[in-house]
Order: sequence, then C-alpha cells, then structure tokens
Amino acid sequence: MDLAARHQLRRVAGLRTELEDITEVEYRQLRLERVVLVGVWTEGTEQDAENAMAELALLAETAGAEVLDNVFQRRQKPDPATYIGRGKVDAVREIVDFSGADTVVMDGELAPSQLRNLEDKLKVKVVDRTALILDIFAQHAKSKEGQAQVELAQLQYMKQRLRGWGGNLSRQAGGRVAGGAGIGGRGPGETKIESDRRRINDKIAKLRRELKEMTGTRSTKRLSRHRNQIPSVVIAGYTNAGKSSLLNKLTDAGVLVENALFATLDPTTRRTTTADGREYTMSDTVGFVRHLPHQLVEAFRSTLEEVGEADLILHVVDGSHPDPELQIASVREVFADIEGASAIPELIVINKADAADPLVLDRLQRREPHSVVVSAKTGQGIAAALAQVESELPRPGVEFSVLLPYSRGDLVDRIHRAGEIATLEHTADGTRVTGRANEDLAGELSTYAV
Repeated sequence: MDLAARHQLRRVAGLRTELEDITEVEYRQLRLERVVLVGVWTEGTEQDAENAMAELALLAETAGAEVLDNVFQRRQKPDPATYIGRGKVDAVREIVDFSGADTVVMDGELAPSQLRNLEDKLKVKVVDRTALILDIFAQHAKSKEGQAQVELAQLQYMKQRLRGWGGNLSRQAGGRVAGGAGIGGRGPGETKIESDRRRINDKIAKLRRELKEMTGTRSTKRLSRHRNQIPSVVIAGYTNAGKSSLLNKLTDAGVLVENALFATLDPTTRRTTTADGREYTMSDTVGFVRHLPHQLVEAFRSTLEEVGEADLILHVVDGSHPDPELQIASVREVFADIEGASAIPELIVINKADAADPLVLDRLQRREPHSVVVSAKTGQGIAAALAQVESELPRPGVEFSVLLPYSRGDLVDRIHRAGEIATLEHTADGTRVTGRANEDLAGELSTYAV
C-alpha cells in the first residue's frame, strides 16, 4: 500500500494533452523534469568518476527527473566562481540548449555565489547534490519526526542561499513601507532578505524545540529497553543496499521495500527472540550515501543515536555494486560522526549474493574477515547470519544455580526471555535451573539459590 501510494502521483514522461484548437484556453503538459548532470573529478580513477555519475543519475531519477545527458571533467580543484570553469560552462550551455533540459544537477555542494553565477550563465535552474538529496528526503519522509528533520535540514540549507531577482529582496521594509511590514520588522533599514532570513531562523528554532520533545519520547523507549536490559541490534549501511529487505527477512517487519535510493527514512524497531528464547530488538536506520550532506547528519542526529546506543551493528553492503569498498568507507565516515558508534562491534553483511560476482564476494570476505554473505531476496545465508548475530549478542554476566518453587513460574519465564539457561530440571521440590542472568534478575533469584 505504501508503494502504491508513492507511485500514484508520479509523473509520466511523454504524456501530453496539448489542445490543437487555438480557441481553447486550457493547456496541459505532463512530463518529468529534464536534467543534465555535471561532475568534477578531482581524485581517484576514471572508473570512480563514472560510478559517481551513475549514482547521481539514480538520485535524479529517484527525485522524479529524466536524465538527458551527463558530463564530467578532470580538475585539480573546483573553480571558485563557477565550480566547473568558464570553458566548461559554455559547453554545458550548448548541451542544455541542444537537449532542451530545464535543470542542471551538479555533483557537489555549491557555494551560494557559484549557484548564482551558474544560473546567470546557463539560464536554467541549477541544483547541487545536497539539494537533490534533500528533495528525495522530503518526498519519502512519512512520520512527523522524519518530516520535521527534513524540513530543518532544508531550512538550514536554504538560509545561506537566499537571493532576490533584481531588487526584489533588497528593498527596505521598515514601518509601513514595502507592503505594510509593520510591527515585527526591525525598523527602518531592514531589507526583505534579512526579514526572510529572520523568519527562517524562527522556524528553525521552533523545529528544534519540536524535535527535542520527540527525542525525549524516543529516549524514554530506549531507556525502557535498557532498564529491562534487552540487547539491541541496528541495521545500518549504504542506501539501497537491502537493509529493509534484510529486516523483513529476519523479523517479518513488513517495512516498505523499493529498488530506489532512500526508499525508507523512518527508523523501524522490531522485537524478536533468539533460538533459545532470549529477547532482543532489531532496528532499521536511514541509509547513508557518499558525501551525505552535513545538514542531514545534524538533523537526523536523534535517529542516528540508535546506532550509537546499539550492542551490535549489522553493516549491510551491496555485493553487486560496482564499488562496494567505497560503500563501506562512506558508511564508516558517518559512523565516525556518531558518538560511540566506532566502539560498537560491527558485523559486515554482504547482501545481494544472488546478483553479485563470486570473485567480488571472495575479495570482500578477504578484506572484511568478520562478515557473512546473504541474499535477502532468495534467503541464502540468512540462517547463518542469524546464528552469527545471536552468538555476538552480549551475554548475561552473573552465573546462578537456583531451585524455584512451582509458584514462581514468572521467574522461569523471565530467565527464558532475558537470561541463558544451561540446565533445567523439574523435581519434586520445584524447578532446578542453572545458567546466567543480568544483575537485576540474579538479585531476585538469589533468594532461591542452592
């Protein structure tokens, strides 16, 4: 149902309803936004540059665009004025005119001056990689917290890039001038762009207060799990690596699955049990991407805290990707920005084994010895991955040997859910149990110690 709802409003390329009768005043045209991709290659091999442009094309298509052409160039560093240099600007202008594109997407984060200069010279809309990713997030966020996080990131990005057409945002707005700004303006001398920036700052402050309240709710749930000492496993990794598919396969979570970048943004947590009955939680998180915008890392910090609080990280990698090592490095860069994440045990899960080259899988396993190979689509390796997860969950720290009366069946149930049972025997006097438990449960069991 979620997938159907997402697709039902998607525009269709080439569907035209232009009316030939000139007496009709109604005119409709329904088509995808037509874009040209432009990149700057400053380091790495040419294959790396081609992979980066292929990823940018996937991002553009996910955002609802039709990619007409792409071009990238080798430079020591981006041009400070136009990012790609004067000569390449002229070449891109020719491509735009020839193809009829209405948008140019740059593979990098542009400074406000670069954005303005490019739009002035190309005469079409120019967006950078950050704006493109923010647009995808805005389309896919469903929960109230996710929508607030995306809006906060968009406002932080927009605040530095306000610009006026002609003198539109440079007029002064004090007193009753400029459309009656009146009370609320800072007085004579305040320009329209300053007023807009102040409104954005007010909205940012409001969103941060709302997110702080939502973070409190999430922290309460997390504290409840910690109080009951329920281990937590977090599934993290590159976007479209198959994290949601893996969560569905491991826990029957029923999370939306789509072959698209950033298909799911809202974190999902499911409670499950090990083969011997111990409870633990498994959480899906937002996907990462190469050069993830810092605005998003900041805005989604409350969501990413799930990674920093976990007992085990399942780092999912797309084994069929042209450069899976780059995926691993990009995700670990984000881990470095999350407090405590670098110290948490990490299990590499190489997904999509059914579509991957066996030589690539062997190379990845040699590079990452602590890894398992699975296919969430076919089920290959899922049982082995679950067994590995269960073996790496934190074990209760206190050994016990007790004789529980049959009236305390509740304690036997808690041992099954939160402890480890070595032996269990039903005797005439009660249930004799040995094993390991956490400190709280061991304290309650000490009354019946033998």
